Amino acid sequence: MKIDEIREELFRLQDVKYRDFQSGLIPTAPPETQIGVRTPELRKLAKQLVKQDDVQDFLADLPHRYFDENQLHAFILSEIKDFAWCLEEVNRFLPYVDNWATCDQLSPKVFRKHHAELPEPIRAWMASGHTYTIRFGIGMLMEHFLGEDFDIAYPEAIAAVRSEEYYVNMMIAWYFATALAKQYDAALQFLEERRLDPWTHNKTIQKAVESYRITDEQKAYLKSLRIKKK
Repeated sequence: MKIDEIREELFRLQDVKYRDFQSGLIPTAPPETQIGVRTPELRKLAKQLVKQDDVQDFLADLPHRYFDENQLHAFILSEIKDFAWCLEEVNRFLPYVDNWATCDQLSPKVFRKHHAELPEPIRAWMASGHTYTIRFGIGMLMEHFLGEDFDIAYPEAIAAVRSEEYYVNMMIAWYFATALAKQYDAALQFLEERRLDPWTHNKTIQKAVESYRITDEQKAYLKSLRIKKK
C-alpha cells in the first residue's frame, strides 16, 4: 500500500468525535495533525501493513504529516518479528516522536525475546537528550526488567536522570511506582534515601498509593515518606 493510499485509509477510518476528544489529551500534537482514528483500527491496519513488501516506504517517510501516521508507525514497529530490523527502525523513528501517546504505544513484541541485547540501546536512549526517547528508554526498563531480569543497576540509572521535562519525570515516577509493586524492597530505598527530585518523589508515592498491587501497610508507610513543601 502506497503512502498516499495509507493516508486515504486513515481518513476513511476517521472518527471526528474521537479526534476532538483525543486532541485535549495530547497537547504536544497540534489538533490539525490529528485525524481521529481509534487505536483498534490502527492496530488492525498495522498488522496488515507489516506483512507487505512496500511497508519500508512508509517507515522511511519521516517526519510524518499526521499524528495518526506516527501512531500507525509505532504499531507497525511493534509487530516486526526480526529484532535487528526492529531495533534499526526504532532508532530511526524515535527522534520524530513528539508526544507521550506514540512513545508509550511503541512496544515491540520482539523485545520480549531479546532481553540480553536491550540494555545497551536502552542506555543510549536514556542518554539521548530527547524527551520522548528518554521516556521510551525508561518505559522499556519498566516493561521488561522489573521481573526475573531485574538488576538494581536499572533503577540506579533512572534515579540519576535529571530533567525539567514533565513527560520524563512522570515516566520516572511511573517506573518507581511500578517497581514498588514488583520489587518493593529494592525500589523503597530510593524513596527512603530521597534519590529522586521532590516532585518525582511525591508523584511516585501518589501513583503507588493509587495501586491495588500495594498493600495497605505499604501505602501507610509510603505516605509517611512524602516530602512536604517548604
